[in-house]
Amino acid sequence: MKKIFDGVVPFRSKLFMILFGLTVIQIEATAQVEVFAPDRQDVKQQMRAVADYQIKNPTKSAGKSKGYPNGWVRSAFYIGVMAAHEATGDAFYLSNARNWAQSTNYAMAPRWRHADDHACGSVYLSLYSNSPNDKHIRAVRAVYDKLIANPKPGREDWWWCDALFMSPPTLAQLGGVTGNKKYHKFLHEMYWDTAEYLFDKEAALFYRDQRYFFHRSENGEKVFWSRGNGWVIAGLPRIISNLPENDKQRESYIQLFKTLASSLMKLQGVDGFWRSSLHDPDEFPNPESSGTGFITYALAWGVNQGYLDKDLYEPVVFNGWSALDRAVHGNGKIGWVQDIGVDPKEVSRDDTHAYGAGAFLLAGSEIIKYLEKTDADIGY
Repeated sequence: MKKIFDGVVPFRSKLFMILFGLTVIQIEATAQVEVFAPDRQDVKQQMRAVADYQIKNPTKSAGKSKGYPNGWVRSAFYIGVMAAHEATGDAFYLSNARNWAQSTNYAMAPRWRHADDHACGSVYLSLYSNSPNDKHIRAVRAVYDKLIANPKPGREDWWWCDALFMSPPTLAQLGGVTGNKKYHKFLHEMYWDTAEYLFDKEAALFYRDQRYFFHRSENGEKVFWSRGNGWVIAGLPRIISNLPENDKQRESYIQLFKTLASSLMKLQGVDGFWRSSLHDPDEFPNPESSGTGFITYALAWGVNQGYLDKDLYEPVVFNGWSALDRAVHGNGKIGWVQDIGVDPKEVSRDDTHAYGAGAFLLAGSEIIKYLEKTDADIGY
């Protein structure tokens, strides 16, 4: 196994915890760590195990989306499933995503204005790109046509940062597959109004929503939720990759991506995890897998695309993947996934959810692409 980093890694907390299985070790604010490149086949096997477990043990939707199967919880998982198919070519992923979409009749979830209910459309559009069928995109197009005809500002319709993962990438995909510029135009108007509203320029991170503009943690820190920022940065690759090279707004998304990447990489724990509360890791010191998964995915994508410096970010990406890999139980269940919520909270090794598995598959997909490129460069 190739060692790619050996050195002192700083961490802004005075004291935090590394958890390997059931063993808890307390270490100081800087630590000597070794980061190794993962094995490509091991990554693929672990991805398959996580996906298989989640498909056999589907977690229920919750809150206002409870009662229908195409809400954001399962949609976030199947977004990861489609990414896994793209990276591996494994028909297992495509077959299961298609079965799920067919079970929903390619329908959008019922709240036509609500961004969470647009996430399923991303899966349908990915299936359309794989095998075009107008049925795959009919409902998606109808919802966005209705929104464009009845617009509200981004900060009103997409008032919480999670929304930037749920709806904008679907809009970007729709514009890409249809070639209709009105969808990208609407995307830009909505996205940048939301970003201006929720982005904290000092921390270069996103608040979850306006309730946290002046809220502080128990230790007096600003509250930036790791999964919330994970949603945002994981949405950006799926926006950027679906915009044409000559789109005048494309570079703005790339610059926002780089800014978030720079902020987030500095907040990673030496054990590879990002804590639930990014600026106050001591408040909830346990690992958190869903935020870690989405962030690791995005940073790996940035390295793969050449937007992020390989030497600087490769150790961060591989350390993140190592953390995610250790979070997986022997049966394929990914643990340390914070429950559905709106802000940092406690999490345990047994906690899991579909979006955590989706984040894992997204991260693994980009790790595979990186390893394949690296192997090709050195002639393996």
